[in-house]
Order: sequence, then structure tokens, then C-alpha cells
Amino acid sequence: MKNFLSFLIIIVLFQSCDTQQAQYIKNSGLIFGTYYQLTYESPNGEDLHAEVKDLLNQLDNSFSTYNPNSTVSKVNQNIPVQPDTLFFNVFNKAQEISSLTNGAFDATVAPMVNAWGFGFKKKENITQQRIDSIKAFTGYSKVHLENGKIIKEDPRLMLDFSAIAKGYSVDIVADFLRKKGCSNCLVDIGGEVAAFGQNPSGATWRVGINEPNDNEPVNARELQAIASIKNKAMATSGNYRNFYIENGEKFAHTINPKTGYPVNHNLLSATIVADDCMTADALATACMVIGTDSAQKLISELDNVETFLIYANKTGTNQVFMTDGFQDLIINE
Repeated sequence: MKNFLSFLIIIVLFQSCDTQQAQYIKNSGLIFGTYYQLTYESPNGEDLHAEVKDLLNQLDNSFSTYNPNSTVSKVNQNIPVQPDTLFFNVFNKAQEISSLTNGAFDATVAPMVNAWGFGFKKKENITQQRIDSIKAFTGYSKVHLENGKIIKEDPRLMLDFSAIAKGYSVDIVADFLRKKGCSNCLVDIGGEVAAFGQNPSGATWRVGINEPNDNEPVNARELQAIASIKNKAMATSGNYRNFYIENGEKFAHTINPKTGYPVNHNLLSATIVADDCMTADALATACMVIGTDSAQKLISELDNVETFLIYANKTGTNQVFMTDGFQDLIINE
């Protein structure tokens, strides 16, 4: 009897050590000059925030133009550096999207972005002569990989992955969580999102699309639409988010790499849903460069990519265009 009781005690102790159950965990913080929010169902209740922060710091050390010791900063300063896999993945995707969009997306636009005051340097006095001088050493075809190194045709050429690195970071964090067994998760970095499985209510994740409004802060803007996202990524680019007024004229942060000037058309916001957030992020920027009609044509030629465009008509009223596939994602409440 004594041995039997001892056996029961051992079983109880063993079971008590295995009582951790799956639970949804939320983490948040700041990275890349913006916020991040994670919601994931941890299979054993483990909080993975510390490991995620380490991942984000690795990404920041590759892509932050504000960090003088980052890989991209060293490339821009022509300091010898051996890029890591993270850097190569983003560089290769950036070149792919640049070719796909005929240069509408171009990571070498950094000097132009800086000149207009939207980058990591002070705004310059803009003249056509200055724009022409910058255009002489920009262009995605003027930089390439050779034997594991970034080769620039002109030492003045600089890279800025701000329009693709956030999306890639979303992919990296989501992949990490899923490898940890978190099949239900939502990763949001500055509005770029990847969603897998279901939310804590057992439903598909819901992601809002802001109504473009220059006069309202981001956290006070109304939602234009809500999309149901599962096992997909979504990214939005919009000129209502970052602009300035000078001498009564509005200058948007989206710079057309071919002209060297901020875009001036009726497309206010471009949202892309794709299989990965890196692609969605870059395509959303490309759409904002080329405008409403060209964006519709571009997306219509791509597989597994959907778009939701908000544009102003001739009277200034906001209108929406969406692909059929995106229409299926819209939640009507």
C-alpha cells in the first residue's frame, strides 16, 4: 500500500509539472522609429518577447539608416562590410520588385528622399539642377551583388530599405513565432501585418484600413474598411501619413525615382495583400509612385496579390477601387 501511494504521488507531481497550457500573449514595443504589436497563442504559455526583441535588434542592425554601425549605413558610407543573410534577402527582393515595377520601387532613391527632407539627412535647397545631379547616381541597375558584396557603380549611391524592411521584419517575426508552435498569431509593425490562424475569439484576424485624412492623427482616424486576413500579409502606403506644407504647397514623402520629385496624383492610399509582407510592403510603395490607373494595371498582372486603393475623384471625394479577391476579404458590419 505504501508503494502504491508513493507511485500515485509521483504521478501527481509529474502531472503538476506539465500544467502549462496554451494561451494568447500580447507584446508591444518600439522599433524602426515606429511601434510593433504581437498577439500569439503560445502552446505552453511561454512569453517569447525577449527572443522577438533580439530578432528585431538584429534587423535594426542590418537596415537602420539612423544607426551609423548598421550594415546599410556602412554600405552607404563605403565602409567595407560583410552583409548578412537578412540584408541579402531584402536586397534581392528590392531588386526583384524594382525590375517588376520598372523602377517605380527603387531602394537607391535614398539621396532624393534625403534632399526633400524625408530621409535621414537634413532637407536641401531643391533646384532642378540639384535633382538632375542626384539622378545621375541613382537607379537600381547601378548596384548589384558580386561575390557576396554590394557593388556600387558610384560611391555616392545610397540605399534605403525603409519601404521594404518593415514588411520583411514582419515576415521574420511571424516565421519565428510559427516555428515556436504559435500557429495562431498576428504581427503588426508600424501598420504592416501578417496574420495566421485565428484570433483569441476563434475567428479570422481582422485588420483595419485607415481612411486617409491629413487633418487627423493616426490614432484618431476613422477606418475606411476592415479586412479578414488569414495566412496572408497586408501592407499599406499612403501620402497622408508623411508630408509637409511649404509656401502653401503640399509635398508628399513618396518620391518618384524617375523624376526625383514627390508624387502629385490622386492616389491617397494603397493597400496590398500578398503571401509575404516584404512583397506587400514594396508593392504598396510602388503603387503610390505610379498612381491609381497604373497601380490597377500592375496588380492585375500579378498572381496571389490583391489591392485596395483609395483615391480622390475630380471633385475631391474619396473613392475606392479593389480587386475581386480583396472584395472577398472585406467585412461588412
